[in-house]
Formats: sequence, structure tokens, C-alpha cells
Amino acid sequence: MSFAHIIAAEEEPLHRQVPHNIEVEQALLGAILINNEAFYRVSDFLEPVHFFDPLHRQIYEKAGQLIRLSKTADPRTLKSFLKENEQVGDITIAEYLSRLAYEATTIINAEDYGRTIYDLSIRRNLITIGEDMVNIAYEAPVDMAPREQIEDAERRLFELAEKGQFRSGFQGFAEALKQAIDMAGAAYQRTGHLSGLATGLEDLDKMMGGLQNSDLVILAGRPGMGKTALGTNVAYNVARAWRGEQQADGTIKTVNGGIVGYFSLEMSSEQLATRVLAEQAGVPSSDIRRGAIHEDQFDRIVEVAQEMQRIPLYIDQTGGLSIGQLAARARRLKRQRGLDLLVVDYLQLATGTSRRSSENRVQEITEITTNLKALAKELNIPILALSQLSRQVESRDDKRPQLSDLRESGSIEQDADVVLFVFREEYYLKNRKPKENTEEFFKWMAEMEQMAGRAEVIIGKQRHGPTGTIELQFEAELTRFSSIAKEDHLPARYD
Repeated sequence: MSFAHIIAAEEEPLHRQVPHNIEVEQALLGAILINNEAFYRVSDFLEPVHFFDPLHRQIYEKAGQLIRLSKTADPRTLKSFLKENEQVGDITIAEYLSRLAYEATTIINAEDYGRTIYDLSIRRNLITIGEDMVNIAYEAPVDMAPREQIEDAERRLFELAEKGQFRSGFQGFAEALKQAIDMAGAAYQRTGHLSGLATGLEDLDKMMGGLQNSDLVILAGRPGMGKTALGTNVAYNVARAWRGEQQADGTIKTVNGGIVGYFSLEMSSEQLATRVLAEQAGVPSSDIRRGAIHEDQFDRIVEVAQEMQRIPLYIDQTGGLSIGQLAARARRLKRQRGLDLLVVDYLQLATGTSRRSSENRVQEITEITTNLKALAKELNIPILALSQLSRQVESRDDKRPQLSDLRESGSIEQDADVVLFVFREEYYLKNRKPKENTEEFFKWMAEMEQMAGRAEVIIGKQRHGPTGTIELQFEAELTRFSSIAKEDHLPARYD
């Protein structure tokens, strides 16, 4: 009997074998035992769990521990960490280790062997997921809807796909430089020559360079400030600017704007669509709902609705989504239709996936923000997540928000690449109306006139740019934000 079959002989071929290759595992372990340098050729992607044979897992794990401690891993040093008198076929483990080293050839193929072991492990995991799907479908609990099973399977498959990507580790500066040049080239072709997605708000884009891929952007504000309005404005502007080009492999590559996914955890898709329709048609949403519109307004609504039907903006109105379900649906949209920007409205309405996190709100928000940041990196898109602010804002004279006002602010502030606050002084002034025909009233009227239709977007944090404040125009009836026209950009006046 050959050495390669010492372990394999114990397996009875009573059913179809799962993918594995004992000979390759033995060859890699042998290479490591004769030259510990071989371990570093595979250690950044290969873990003990990827080996099929339990004994090989132990050998790889113990060898790795010794090598990382700058000690020698060979048959003599390893045998004391294993049950050396235990039998492997008709030989002991100590003799088996010696045979591994004796029959090893070279470390040149170590990485190829490692990748083979890794790929076979991924295939075994696929089989496990498939078998679990079948078993759960046959014996599903009463409280588990088929949709939940589909989302759970998607989550496991995408986790496996993420793990199945070999990490390159260090890369040469030339490769990093090539990526930087590609980014600059893409920016040159985009509207506004931005490196990220244009929000459609010129001053904000100048300060941020657009919404950057893999960034988690938090947009926070107190109720009534217009954060949902700003979120829908940005989502629509990005989707309306979308332009794609077909590649040689048949896929569509985004060259301007973006395909947008919008999780509306609070409002229905009909309410959200009415808002966007009002913004774009210039007709108050309250008038649209009451039917209090003129014929020319209706024609404008129809015209805008026809334009809106063509834009790649996809809305998910499911309430109470867990962060795991949200991630699974975002991945599905990316795979089926493409995805360049994800908007979550709003953060505190999502739920955690673990029972432990649901018992502690701070832990739950930490899980949500950490997973959103990981999802942004995985899908390589910006995620714009709206967030509530704590009530402590209301107790200050200056009600402009600060980073400390974020609810459960520790994790949100830490995980976010950019934190934006939307603030409207007009909202607070309106609620402080004094008695009419008094000196305070006329002073209040002057302040109201000055602040009418004005909003501020405060950049409280930005990893790759400055912080500061941008002034915007806000039309409350239309819930629409727009850039403020500058004096030097106004058309010439003739008196």
C-alpha cells in the first residue's frame, strides 16, 4: 500500500466522496516540515480548517504555532505536541511525520498545493450549504418563512464568496499607482470631474469630491431637519445622472452617476415616490395627495413620472430589516442589476442579527454600523446611512449638531468615514414665535426673513478631506435641497 493511501484506506467508498486530495495535503505538509519557509507561502490564506483530514489540521496548526514563535517545526519537534503513539493506518504518528518529511520533494509548488487545498475546502462548504438548504426546506420550522431561508442561504453563500477571494497582501507601489491613475481617469470622465459620485449639490461635492467608494457616510439630523429629503435628493441626482457602457464581456460598466438602492425602513415606497415626484415636478406633495393641482401641474407630473421610470433607482420598503437581511438584499441587487450607491433610511430602524446585541442597544448599533462599513468595502460602493440625533441638541442655545449628539455615537462616529449633519435654524425660529406687534416679534420677523429657505450641511468628520459648513437652499413644500446661487454666478442685470 502506498504512503498516500495510509489515511485514505480507512475511508470506505460507500457513497460519493466529498472533494478532497490527501496526496496534496501530505505534499504541502512535507514541504513545510523540510523547509519552514514554505509555511509563509500559504499562511496568509490557508487555515487548519481548510484541510480535509483531522490529523493534517493538527499538524498544520501546531507547525504554524511553532514557526510563528520563530521555532523550528520538523518531525522531532512536532511529535511531542501530538499523540505520537496513536496509529495512522499501520504506523504511529511519529513515523507518519517522518514519512511526510522523507517523501517531500520541494517547496516551489507549496503555494499551488495550498490553493488546491483551499479550493477543495470551498467546494466542501458549498456542499454543506446545499445540504442544509435541502434539509431545512424539508423540515422547516413553522415560524421560518421560505423568504427567510432564501436570505439565510444568500448570506452564507456571499460570506463564502468573500472568504473565497485570495487576499493579495502587500502589493507593489506600481500596482497601487495604476489604481490611482485609473481613479483619476474615471474622475475626469465624470460630471464635475469628481473622484466619487456627484451628489448634485455643487458646494458639497467640491468639499467632499463626491461620495467615495467603500465609504460609510452618515447623514444625521433631528426630526424635521430634512435628512430624508436630502437623502432622496442625493439618491435621485445620482440615479438620474447614470450612464453605462457595455464592456467586451457583455457587462455594463457605470461611467457616470450610479445605480441606487434605497432602503426605506420608515416610509412606504409610494410615500417616497410621491416625495421625489414633488421634488422634481415642483408641486407640493400635499397637493398631489389631495388632488389640488392644475392641469399644467398634472402635465408636469406626468412628464417627470415618465422620466423617473427610466432611472435606475430601486426601493425596498420592508420595515424592521436585520442588518444581515439588508446586506443579503444589497448583494442580490448588486449581482442582478448592479449597484453604485446604497441609501439606508434610517440607521436606528435596522436591527442586529445576534440575540446578544438585541439585549443592548449600543451593541446593536455597533453591529449595524460595523456591518455597514464592511458591506461598503465588500461591494466597493458608498453607503449613505441616515441617523437620528439625541435630544440633547434641544437643550443647548446653539442647536447646531456635534459628533457627540449622535445616538449611540461611539460606534457611529468610529465606523463612519464621513459624518454630515443637516441643520435648519428656520425650524427652531418658527417654534419661538413671540407675541405679535411687539419689539421681539419684529426682530423675530427679520430673523425669519433672513433664515427662510436656508439650510446648512455641516461636515463634522471626513477622513480624506476638510470639515466645514455648506449652505443650501431648502424648499419646505417640495422637500427639495439645492445649491444657493452665488452673486458672481447670477445672470447679468440690466437696469
